[in-house]
Amino acid sequence: MRLIGLDPGLGATGWGIIDVVDNRLTHVADGAVRTDRSSPLAQRLVHLADRLGEVIERYGPVEAAVEETFVNKNAVTTLRLGQARGIALMIPARAGLVVAEYLPNLVKKSVVGSGHAAKEQVQMMVRTILPCADIATADAADALAVAICHAHHRQTTRRIAGLAG
Repeated sequence: MRLIGLDPGLGATGWGIIDVVDNRLTHVADGAVRTDRSSPLAQRLVHLADRLGEVIERYGPVEAAVEETFVNKNAVTTLRLGQARGIALMIPARAGLVVAEYLPNLVKKSVVGSGHAAKEQVQMMVRTILPCADIATADAADALAVAICHAHHRQTTRRIAGLAG
């Protein structure tokens, strides 16, 4: 089973693809879609949507996992993150993928064992879990962590949603 994890952001949305066979996780690919901060918001969202669509088409995941948004003190930043997150949810759904969402603390707990782990700890554990991965960016490592979390929780998530196996 091939999964894609997405770590949404307007400046950079990380993506990570893993294969899951039984309890074995294998790194397939990762990267980040970056947008030009000088471009209008609408163009940045189109760019994000187009590139994520290309990633999904190229690698053919069958399920997606997206990290849920946390609220920043800056309302504008939170709103823009929400817009990028909307794209990260819509593109895999439009491609027919089942899309799950996970809170950042659950992602950290699933990968590191602590819901309040530092970003560096998450990146180190992702490299430990996926030893053959040459991870492109911190955003990609975060996306791989979301995919790993989904690999561990997907059966429960699907049962709650009323989907088969």
